[in-house]
Amino acid sequence: MQIKQITNEKLGETVFCAKHSSGLEIRVMPKEGYTSAYAVFGVKYGSIDTSVKNDNGEFETIPEGTAHFLEHKLFESEDLNAFERFAKTGASANAYTSFEKTAYLFKGSEKIGESLEILLDFVQNPYFTQQTVEKEQGIIGQEIRMYQDLPDWQVMFNLLKALYSTHPVRIDIAGTQESIAQIDADMLYRLYKNFYNPSNMILSVVGAIEPQEVFDIVDRCIKNSDGKAAERKFVKESPLPVQSYIEEKLSVAQKQFLLGFKEDLDEPLLSLEDEIASQVMLEAIAGKSSPLFKRLLDEELIDMGFGGEIFNGFGFSCVMLGGTSSDPEKTCEIIRAEINRCKSEGIDPAAFERAKRKFYGRYVMSYNDIDDTANLMMNLHFNGYEPFAELEVCKKLTLDKVQQRLEVIKDEASALSVIVPVE
Repeated sequence: MQIKQITNEKLGETVFCAKHSSGLEIRVMPKEGYTSAYAVFGVKYGSIDTSVKNDNGEFETIPEGTAHFLEHKLFESEDLNAFERFAKTGASANAYTSFEKTAYLFKGSEKIGESLEILLDFVQNPYFTQQTVEKEQGIIGQEIRMYQDLPDWQVMFNLLKALYSTHPVRIDIAGTQESIAQIDADMLYRLYKNFYNPSNMILSVVGAIEPQEVFDIVDRCIKNSDGKAAERKFVKESPLPVQSYIEEKLSVAQKQFLLGFKEDLDEPLLSLEDEIASQVMLEAIAGKSSPLFKRLLDEELIDMGFGGEIFNGFGFSCVMLGGTSSDPEKTCEIIRAEINRCKSEGIDPAAFERAKRKFYGRYVMSYNDIDDTANLMMNLHFNGYEPFAELEVCKKLTLDKVQQRLEVIKDEASALSVIVPVE
């Protein structure tokens, strides 16, 4: 393997990057003085991947929730399951599925190399039977029903359903009761073969481990494959939402809301500059030091939990603002008015500088956390960027660029999701 070192002089950190002959990308950041290590084995396969190319080169629809279902099943084997194997090394293991990826991980302070071998081994050796698949359908069905009672979860997915008409981001990550009922063992093996090939994966390791040890373990454990990175289908959405308002009743003490502004995308992905500019823009306009936040708080329309974020990925992007509120509609009127004011009068330069410094400092501090760093390197790679890219982008960010991102927010492309207490 040819190893490339990428160093950030200000942080005093170096990432060792390599591409294995199998196609697997590897990122290792040794951390001097740390006693534990964190490793994440990521697959570019998430809940939005509801189609796969068949042998004829055509996209074929697959059931919603398959990425999450496959994540659950991979921990099983004919003998010990992966959790039992990690228990012998003292490592804490877990996995998660998001909209765009599935990640398998562990954190440990002893026998790190042995734990890394377990991680690479179980992810590469699927074991499915129809009996265990049917058992898992019941377990995940319960999980789906549980999330339907969580207000934070429902207010977000209701908003996504209001904003998006066809993009699979509107579907719960775990799928639906109906979709997971279509999954069988043969389907899981076929999807595993398509997505779980090294060219569609990355290993990211941070902490108390030497890079050469990681590369040696990869050489021993990773199977060569003739596969290639899975192709995603770009779903072009209407610029307008499906509906402007959606409401659901749940057992909550106070109303919750989420206001979203959908962006019309011509390309599948936002650039990293656009993403960071949107974060800084939201902080400048609606952060806790902003006049908007102070006004909403003084009028007792929100509490300290109010905030905003840019929510984006392959084929989707929207700005979200929300929290609890005594009057979501009035709160949103004030938010919209402030956004329009900032469009016409411009974002306050001092607020921009504060927001930019805040995010730059947050990015720098994140490198003290081995979990955050490993996941960040994985995410940067999947989006086409090298380590430390976010620091350079943030440092060069201008007020003009942030003002341009504000213009993307349009009233006609917005929707409001509200959770109201059950009477």
